[in-house]
Amino acid sequence: MSDDAILIWGAGAIGGILGAYFARAGHPVHMVDIVEDHVAAMQTTGLHIEGPVEEFTQILPADTPATLTGKFRRVILAVKAHHTDAALDMLLPHLADDGYVVSAQNGLNERTIAARIGADRTLGCFVNFGADWLEPGRILYGNRAAVALGELDGSDTPRLREMHALFSIVEPDAVKTDNIWGYLWGKCGYGALLFATALTPASMSDAMEPAKTRPVFAKLGTEAMQLAQAEGIRPLGFNGFDPDAFRTNDAAGINIAIDTMVAHNRKTAKTHSGIYRDLAVRKRKTEVDAQIGVLVDIGRSHGVATPALALLCDLIHDIEDGKRAQSTDLLDLMVPVCS
Repeated sequence: MSDDAILIWGAGAIGGILGAYFARAGHPVHMVDIVEDHVAAMQTTGLHIEGPVEEFTQILPADTPATLTGKFRRVILAVKAHHTDAALDMLLPHLADDGYVVSAQNGLNERTIAARIGADRTLGCFVNFGADWLEPGRILYGNRAAVALGELDGSDTPRLREMHALFSIVEPDAVKTDNIWGYLWGKCGYGALLFATALTPASMSDAMEPAKTRPVFAKLGTEAMQLAQAEGIRPLGFNGFDPDAFRTNDAAGINIAIDTMVAHNRKTAKTHSGIYRDLAVRKRKTEVDAQIGVLVDIGRSHGVATPALALLCDLIHDIEDGKRAQSTDLLDLMVPVCS
């Protein structure tokens, strides 16, 4: 017998907001996180959601992986992309025989999950709202933004409709799509630009705006969208990102897209990317291998060169390893490769 609660594995920025909103609306949830103090806070004083979107506190049932018991039919995976395999190792004993996993993550983690449990037990999800884990029991909800869910094969199913209704509690404009891979690949392009902003101490908007380093952002987006084309995917745009402009290397269209992304990110309380926070605040490894490195690998499999993505990956590794400091000089370093 499986538990009727929605199991949310990873109660950080994304998972925490989903769980708090679902629970407040009366849906049973159960949170799992590896940070014991965070688990204790959710159980006792509650999870405090703060920021310009809305502020409230929600007490939530929660466990660490070591203390969790039972099996669950509906599981939302919301860990960092590079922790996907390790999380699945701990999660799968708690997945009911008729259960499925929703990937509320960055990157193409649906590929990893489907390889482990089958595409028929994997539901695709795209989340772009801004959020940050601040400390145990506190999450910043910085801005609303695009959310989409879809079956990997594009079909319409009862579980897709169920999850779409749930995510619509958090984002009323959430989309139920037959092209979830289009959203995920669009996010790969958008994400590549955000990784580049994290090379610097500047905000996302301040890093993207200057004309002298625009070629870096143009080239990264172009490489990512040309990889999507090689994969036979029709990427979708959102929050300013224009896949067609990048795919065709349309300079005017790319400038409009970047201007729109700059404007979008000026309206959020989340001024810096989660990648920046991993490097500058939390001093930990980023998702660069799982998000950017995987694109380089896909390019290699198609014989498509990705010099900008490869250099970006190397520079993020250098910051992680303490060999370089975050600086606008790193964007300058990329310009010759991207011009």
